[in-house]
Amino acid sequence: MLTSLFQRFMRRGDFLPPNPDVPLCVIGDVHGCLVQLEKLLSEVPQGHRIILVGDYVDRGEHSAEVLRLISARSDLTCLMGNHEEMLLRFLKDPTGQGLRWLRFGGLQTLASFGVHGARSEMSSDELTDCRDRLQEAMGDALCQWVAGLKTWEMSGNVLVVHAGADPYAPPREQSAKTLIWGHPSFQSKTRRDGVWVVHGHTIVGTPGAKKGRIAIDTGAFATGVLSAVCLDGTEPKFLSAYP
Repeated sequence: MLTSLFQRFMRRGDFLPPNPDVPLCVIGDVHGCLVQLEKLLSEVPQGHRIILVGDYVDRGEHSAEVLRLISARSDLTCLMGNHEEMLLRFLKDPTGQGLRWLRFGGLQTLASFGVHGARSEMSSDELTDCRDRLQEAMGDALCQWVAGLKTWEMSGNVLVVHAGADPYAPPREQSAKTLIWGHPSFQSKTRRDGVWVVHGHTIVGTPGAKKGRIAIDTGAFATGVLSAVCLDGTEPKFLSAYP
């Protein structure tokens, strides 16, 4: 059986099956979809280490609840997505970074923390006031937790990131910008080192594994479907949760 499995994956692009050091369950972009996240967490097979690929906030309605849930669970490994980075930029420089973040889902995050009255176009004073109220609502501990998120996790021949990886660089030589925002050659060039990259960021109709890439962002905030992949050395198994 293992021989036929290896042959199947070799035909897909000269890759052995993803084989982490311990069984993994990797969850895609949550974007404030609390109900789906709770359902998916309850379906993770026993003995699997859980990793989330980032983008916990924005666009969905329950960013605050999602952050509070995952930050309180020591059994979860949480990576940073580009939306967490935009949130951090807003906290640091609301007048310079705020409007871009608001246009990409920050309004929903502010509302989930009880910061009301924000609009997609605001003055510098209004942006600063929103930042101050958000910072107070989040509290120092949660702000520090978000700022301390990792950008990658490696296990066996599996690299877990948010957006993608440079196909020409070893896993430990990837830049944080590439891992959080992606790389122009990630989707078009196949890695030659046998490393599988599990990622979110780019919405797909159905999660899937192909040529060293495992895509699990099924656009939960828009489709209602939050997806994950379970990896244990055999063929990847996908899970999905609905509202």
